[in-house]
Amino acid sequence: MKSLLKTLTETYGPSGHEDAVRKIIQKEVKPFADEMRVDAMGSLIVRKKPTVDVEYSKRIMLAAHMDEIGVIASHIDKNGFVRFASNGGVFGRYTLGARIRFMNGVTGVVGFDKFENMDQAPALSKMYIDVGATSRSDCPVKVGDFGAFERSYMEMGNRLVAKSMDDRSGVVVLIETLKAIKSTPHDLFFVFTTQEEVGVRGAGTAAYRIDPEIGLAVDVTATGDTPASSKVNMDLGKGPCVKVRDPGMLSDPRVVEWMVNTAEKAKIPYQREVLLMGSTDARAIQLTRSGVMAGALSIPCRYVHSASEMVDLDDLKNSVKLLTAMLSKPVKFN
Repeated sequence: MKSLLKTLTETYGPSGHEDAVRKIIQKEVKPFADEMRVDAMGSLIVRKKPTVDVEYSKRIMLAAHMDEIGVIASHIDKNGFVRFASNGGVFGRYTLGARIRFMNGVTGVVGFDKFENMDQAPALSKMYIDVGATSRSDCPVKVGDFGAFERSYMEMGNRLVAKSMDDRSGVVVLIETLKAIKSTPHDLFFVFTTQEEVGVRGAGTAAYRIDPEIGLAVDVTATGDTPASSKVNMDLGKGPCVKVRDPGMLSDPRVVEWMVNTAEKAKIPYQREVLLMGSTDARAIQLTRSGVMAGALSIPCRYVHSASEMVDLDDLKNSVKLLTAMLSKPVKFN
């Protein structure tokens, strides 16, 4: 799992440019897929057909997004400095001093015009990317070029750190779950979605095509276990989180109960999640067609939307265990 996570997190894949990530996933899941296709938005849809004929079989969509936050070059000045806009939720406090790699392999360092307040990060509009150019004509970056954080994967004991843990950690969990399921009564669709960071776009179109009865997003969630953090009950190392609410969606209570009951019966540690900002692919799935019963499994992650996002290995393993237990047995809702 760690080797695959390292490969995925170090692969370039900002929103709209997920091709390299998708190729790695396709190679990994091909031996375990009954069907596999790429839709018009670039999402990878992997189907595992039911192996057991039961009364309470469901068509279930699971989604983890392949894309990561990034930037797009918006202006090159006469001295070759690159002004940029956000492609997804890039925060100023995490961006200053970061290294950026563009699609053509060019790397640069994020600098700033000047500090008006030394205790506050400047706005993105006050930043630029220095790619070593001396003029507009010798700048190897053009307006419209996409870039993403450049940072290597690192292990700190059980804590794993990399850029794009959001949501390559969710991608790994889905891949490992697909491998772990030996038998299922359900028609399962493992969907590796595109453009989540810019508006849960790939999940919406994939869900429209699949028309699931149940939808589950697998994504990261912020934690409340660092000094002066938000008062939320999601901690690293205490198990996957069962989403109850975020600003974009309310989980279906039946899905929450299914997840909680499965975790308790299987003695898998879990946490209940109420997220105060952000949302996931579950929002798009829930609103597809005439509506879908939806929820989310969330992986606790420190420093979300930075170049050094941190997850716990046991949380990843327990996420796989919980999903495998949920999907291997029939589920009946009132």
